[in-house]
Amino acid sequence: MTIPILFEDAEALVIDKPGGLPIDRPRSGGACLGDRLDELKLGFARAPVPVHRLDTDTSGCLLLARNPKALKRFSRAFEERAVAKRYLGIVAGDLAEAGGTVELALSKISSASEGWRMIPARKGKPSVTHWRRLDARDGLTLVEFRPETGRTHQIRVHAASGLGVPLLGDPVYGDGKGAGRTMLHAAGLEIAREGKADIAAVAPLPRDFLALGFVDG
Repeated sequence: MTIPILFEDAEALVIDKPGGLPIDRPRSGGACLGDRLDELKLGFARAPVPVHRLDTDTSGCLLLARNPKALKRFSRAFEERAVAKRYLGIVAGDLAEAGGTVELALSKISSASEGWRMIPARKGKPSVTHWRRLDARDGLTLVEFRPETGRTHQIRVHAASGLGVPLLGDPVYGDGKGAGRTMLHAAGLEIAREGKADIAAVAPLPRDFLALGFVDG
């Protein structure tokens, strides 16, 4: 399986991570992105390092740093909310409104029976997601999400608890039915850099989105 490269220069790579490929090795074992980092050296001495996280099921733009100084700068940009992120998701239902903003603080909980998950909580960490309805067909809706914050599972919880309809295929915040994975795609990523051209990458819609009749736009 070839991993497409969406952006490349001396300090950064943006790859189109396949849905279903975890970044780190799961406890149960199996393939992970870490197995592929050496082949992403592309002539450099060091293997690149992921700057941020995408859930295992989430496909699309993932930024990798090619040296420690770049990793530090890019990590700070994420912490300071200086990264523009665009996601596309298919939610399992119709939306009455054309767009809006979800503001729900999130907190992590865990139990022996259900494992860990994120929930809306007044004392949780603030999280903000702007959204826009793009298309609807056969009881499904394609939604553009632009998160301001980067909390764990933020878009997944904001879809289920903020919009009232979970992402299609989400086994934690929905019923897990209708798709082979949680239908979320990191479609775009931009970071401004002082003295250098911006990092800008766009990941095309994956086949499972297209198979449901949706296109980006």
